[in-house]
Amino acid sequence: MVDGNNGVVFDTNSIDTAEGHGRALDRTTSKDSSGPEPALDQDSSVKDALQKPDESSNGEQVADSIFQLTIRLPHEPYKTYVTVSSQEQVSDIRQSVWEYPHGFQYSCFHLEHQSEPINDFVELSQIVGLTADSELALVEDPYTEKEARIHFARVRELIGAAGNRIDTLHGVSAGLSLFDTIAHAASDQAIQNGNDNPAKSPTDDALHALSGYDFKAPSTVTTIVQPVPEPAPKTVKAISLSAWNPPPHHLRQRGHLLYLQITTNEGEQHQITSHVSGFYVNKSSNSKFDPFPRPPPKHHAAHSLLSLISILSPSFDSNFTALQSYNNGKDPLSTFQIATFIPSNPWMVPSASSPLSVHQPDITRTQESYLLSGAENTETLRDWNEEFQSTRELPRETMQDRVFRERLTSKLFADYNDAAARGAILVARGEVGSLNPTEGTDAQIFVYNNIFFSFGADGVGTFASEGGDEAARVATGKDVLGVKAVNQLDIEGLFTPATVVVDYLGKRMVGQSIVPGIFKQREPGEHQIDYGGVEGREVVAENSAFVSVFDKLSSALRVKKHAVWDKEGQRHDLEGSVETKGLLGTDGRKYVLDLYRITPLDVLWLEEHWREQSEPSEQDQPKGATSSYPHRMAVLRPELVELYWGAKMREYVKTEVDRRRRVQDDSSRVNRDSTVKDSDKTIDGNPRPEDDTEQTENGLTAQNVRSTESGKLPVEQERVDISGFHFALNPDIISGQIPQTDEEKEAWAEDEKEVRAACEYLRSKALPDFIQHLKDGDVGFPMDGQSLSQLIHKRGINIRYLGMVSTLAGGHGSRLDALKDLAVQEMLSRAFKHIANKYLRNVPIPLSGACIAHLLNCFLGAGLNQNPHAEVDQSLQSTYAKSNLSFDAVTPKAMIAEIAHQVKIRFGYSLEESWHTNLKHLQLLREIAIKLGLQLEARDYSFTKLPDAKGDDPDTSTHDISNPPSTNGHGASNGKRKKKAMEHSSPVSRVTFCSSDIVNIVPVVKEASPRSTLAEEALEAGRISIIQNQKELGKDLILESLSLHEQIYGILHPEVARVYHQVSMLYYQLEDKAVAVELARKAIIIFERTVGIDASETVLGYLNLGLFEHQVGNTKVALTYIRHALELWKLIYGLHHPDSITTTNNAAVMLQNLKYYHESRLWFEASLSLSEEMFGVHSVNAATLLFQLAQALALDQDSKGAVNRMRQAYNIFLAELGSSDKNTKEAENWLEQLTQNAVSIAKHAKDLQSRKYRRVHLTPRVTLGTRPQPQVGQSSTEAADGKDPRSSIGLDPRSIDELMKFIEDGGDTSKRSPPKKRPGRGNPRRRGGATVGTPA
Repeated sequence: MVDGNNGVVFDTNSIDTAEGHGRALDRTTSKDSSGPEPALDQDSSVKDALQKPDESSNGEQVADSIFQLTIRLPHEPYKTYVTVSSQEQVSDIRQSVWEYPHGFQYSCFHLEHQSEPINDFVELSQIVGLTADSELALVEDPYTEKEARIHFARVRELIGAAGNRIDTLHGVSAGLSLFDTIAHAASDQAIQNGNDNPAKSPTDDALHALSGYDFKAPSTVTTIVQPVPEPAPKTVKAISLSAWNPPPHHLRQRGHLLYLQITTNEGEQHQITSHVSGFYVNKSSNSKFDPFPRPPPKHHAAHSLLSLISILSPSFDSNFTALQSYNNGKDPLSTFQIATFIPSNPWMVPSASSPLSVHQPDITRTQESYLLSGAENTETLRDWNEEFQSTRELPRETMQDRVFRERLTSKLFADYNDAAARGAILVARGEVGSLNPTEGTDAQIFVYNNIFFSFGADGVGTFASEGGDEAARVATGKDVLGVKAVNQLDIEGLFTPATVVVDYLGKRMVGQSIVPGIFKQREPGEHQIDYGGVEGREVVAENSAFVSVFDKLSSALRVKKHAVWDKEGQRHDLEGSVETKGLLGTDGRKYVLDLYRITPLDVLWLEEHWREQSEPSEQDQPKGATSSYPHRMAVLRPELVELYWGAKMREYVKTEVDRRRRVQDDSSRVNRDSTVKDSDKTIDGNPRPEDDTEQTENGLTAQNVRSTESGKLPVEQERVDISGFHFALNPDIISGQIPQTDEEKEAWAEDEKEVRAACEYLRSKALPDFIQHLKDGDVGFPMDGQSLSQLIHKRGINIRYLGMVSTLAGGHGSRLDALKDLAVQEMLSRAFKHIANKYLRNVPIPLSGACIAHLLNCFLGAGLNQNPHAEVDQSLQSTYAKSNLSFDAVTPKAMIAEIAHQVKIRFGYSLEESWHTNLKHLQLLREIAIKLGLQLEARDYSFTKLPDAKGDDPDTSTHDISNPPSTNGHGASNGKRKKKAMEHSSPVSRVTFCSSDIVNIVPVVKEASPRSTLAEEALEAGRISIIQNQKELGKDLILESLSLHEQIYGILHPEVARVYHQVSMLYYQLEDKAVAVELARKAIIIFERTVGIDASETVLGYLNLGLFEHQVGNTKVALTYIRHALELWKLIYGLHHPDSITTTNNAAVMLQNLKYYHESRLWFEASLSLSEEMFGVHSVNAATLLFQLAQALALDQDSKGAVNRMRQAYNIFLAELGSSDKNTKEAENWLEQLTQNAVSIAKHAKDLQSRKYRRVHLTPRVTLGTRPQPQVGQSSTEAADGKDPRSSIGLDPRSIDELMKFIEDGGDTSKRSPPKKRPGRGNPRRRGGATVGTPA
């Protein structure tokens, strides 16, 4: 364990963490038995670090022991060792054998113990006679066709012959991670220069990653483009299935399974027969079929194909070893296939001409489905609904039951989401036949892979009065959120269909598992729905069987049981919204459907912004025209309902306490009068001694009565029974319900009043609090549209309130101005998304690139070309002669007007007249690309004609950067730029985007998988234990939580990354920094591969990893991570993010630690400049940074500047906090110290000038470096337990004003002025007290 304080100039706590943006969510990791011992730096389950007893079926505790097994192999090295747990299955050992290098050749085998075969699915503890000293024998089995196919596919992967894949769902560079590139660059620099060795030329700027960093330089997409790696060693030239497949019947009877074809690096081609006994070279050729063994000496055979290739190719072994070394240079997490989550697709990808995009010939690519599923089983259909509901019905009594159930649920959701997304793409492309082809396009339904698909549009008029297609689109998205909420509640006996929403090419598809009986035609008089609204609100069904489960659901969602009325005026009492339906499936299960209205409508918003469709409110109105909100599906968020419930709960408790106190006050007056009367009574002439403790009628003692009189009650008396508190909201308010009787109308009015109060709470409390917290720096500042959306959703604020957020944030300082800019940017990107979708949904797929490019040119490229023309292939246009190509008529002027109109009607916000001239083009392009699923060619796009502008240079606009430097490099030569400019210029005129820039379009998926409650409970218990100072128990629970996350989700999952991120912070706080570093590295890789290489969570991961690396002594490595994070920050936000104050300050401290004092000073100055911009020149935050800058200036030999800066800090602290505050006192002490140093230097300079050398006792400045830096809110004593360095130094008796005059006059004492009284030093007893918050 490396001491984090070792070698650090200032206090280790002087660097703030980047924590504060992400939600506390789960993460998972697959269990690993691949190594001889558990290690955190491998793809291993952290479960092995904690051994916890499990409950057996009979309730006894069975010890989960760890021991080592010996495995006897049939070939060299003949033995291997595996570390296992007694609770693991034999199949886990098989997996371990596969993953060892000397076990690669084995795939078709079984294990034997004492010559008896062992079942793969039994636990080791169930094997009779198995001990730590036992041996298991690996016995090779005869192949089946399935085993042969799996073996062949696995060998192709192992030897690097699989080639690149073209996946329907996964885009270009899907699941990309840049961490290895960044880490290798950091390691190489540390090795070359000597990590953290300031003695090695500390003035050489090339020794660290922040050298030459330009704070004002524009962002560049090189930051997120994968560098071209070194080519991997080639083991064979080609390996594929032979054209002679499949074996004829008579040879299949003789054990022939497959025929293969291999071309070695030596250029020899071999035909291979896969036989039940193994693989051998046959006598076939490309034109002659003879699948029998070659005669000696060319007869070569082996049980494993890997062994056979080794025999046939002399260079194979050396190349295969080199390939393994090449692969081992990467972190395993960056290479493993993502199996439980849809990988992230970068929005910037290499061009088609890049070495990263070279399309290699590989005939086996088209054969992979056969290799995985076989000729007879290619289209395997799964009964998704039955699998989901059977999983929900699994037992959940014991810990093992819950782990198994949640693990299976997570894997099932991952498989379904993948299958549904793939099916939706095929539906959108028109490759799946409709079940009702005679209906309109939007009304058509599809079934593919046992998944029911429909369009998120109002094809049958269900939402005609609610907003039509817009309402239907929103309803599908809300339905997914509702299904997710119900899945998370996990109510026994209530089932939901698996639901996925996919946005692709302007279309929204909904994929659901097929509920048994949903298509069944009922008997006449029976409803298709058993509970809730059948045909809108016209017909309402009731079923007592649903009351109990719907009651549990409504209680959890704060939904009030209420009455609704059908078209006949008949009353029906429902537990949920009339739109929420219950269906009794033919399998006997109770299903809940249509969960898009689990919360009430936003009454205030609809009254302000919604008009009936009969009034003129079409989207084609001119700019500035008043118009209606596009739909009536404006509901409150569940998070707001919870926040409002909490507020009402606090109000109820306060009311009960006040009521009780009034009752007690009344009782106390009565008891006091009684006490006065009884005080005359005596016992033997003496007052009764027990009067002080006599109880009153209400149980209060006289002593407590006196406490009551003083306004204080005992703690136990303050407890309030909340069983009488009831709160729920009616979700059907203002939804067309008409109460019939006066009593019903009165009750309905009360419900509406409560809903209106909730809506008002959103505006009067939730929104202002959100703005204030961001202003005060209480929460991490959002970086992009996605993080902003997540943050406001967490606060219960809907996206439609972005306009109000922007309005409230304007004019309240730079920090909130940044929030306003980010909110406006998000509104613009969402408005463009809706406009693009309107055109894309009618455009043929081959013309979608031209459509998107033209729309982007009209929006973002208007500064370069104000009259762009759509680049439409004429041959394709003639092919799709009847298609709607109206997008080519869009102009920049029309686009700007339409975007302003969309922002107005969707967010109620009026953009400024010149809004289109103040865009962050690259950041806005990123937001649009993410929302539409675009993958653009990686190059610097030009958005302006001004070549001398400070922003993006148009001369670099067409510079191909698919082959950038390894880390954060700059562009290539001007010659390459010009060459690429010619390649990408439009044949008509130069435009920003060409159709070829749209490399790919990927689907945007919204799914409903629940989080693991079991893993979250363990993590929260660990946190609580640590807070209660039970550190060992806390660590155990945290490790258990990590193990649960890994088992349930699988390691490559964002929930796992989030837990790694959180746990790394906990270990950092527990001073276990080496473990924190390892967990932070894993978190970054998983974040990059699952949420994005430039996601806000990835940026925070790099920032925290830099902090951790610094604390373990790897400061130069840390600076590389800091620089990469800053470059990402520029890319996704732009310059001067409010929270970058902390990061810039951290970097300055790290540079100071390396004794780069001058550069450290520059970074402190940059941090101060940004803090003054965000919080003001006279803010406490600015004073804090002035304090640190003064120390940095002293270390940089600028004594006069140090005194001036410290004086400024002191004056601000004095004015803002008072003379008695610790920060003021500390600044005052430092000011005296620095002033004495400056005086000594001035005297020394005067002596040298007069050629009278005199020994000067300078205050050792090194104390500023070695003494822990006091952070704001922290005294020097708290920062470090050491003596005050000033205690042994004789101070000049003159005042600071006199000394400053002396310094400024160059040491001329003749110009001294009379001493003046210093402010704030008259009363030492007033010092001490308040603290100040740290900068953002």
